[in-house]
Amino acid sequence: MIQFFRKDAVTVYAVDADHILSQNEQEKLSWLFSGAQPVDKSALQGRYVGPRREMITPWSTNAVEITQNMGLSGV
Repeated sequence: MIQFFRKDAVTVYAVDADHILSQNEQEKLSWLFSGAQPVDKSALQGRYVGPRREMITPWSTNAVEITQNMGLSGV
């Protein structure tokens, strides 16, 4: 399941998890994303800038490790 977090008018973080994120998990991710708030939508319209979803990048590997160290699993 993909959960979106909106930081401002142009910055949105997409988090892919193997489960529905709990309130506590959403709060941790909001903190990690400098206050970005969860978006209650399954899809967003707009232009996407970044690597392909299937591509594993050094940043994505680090992001997964950071979430694991925060006690979040399945991200």
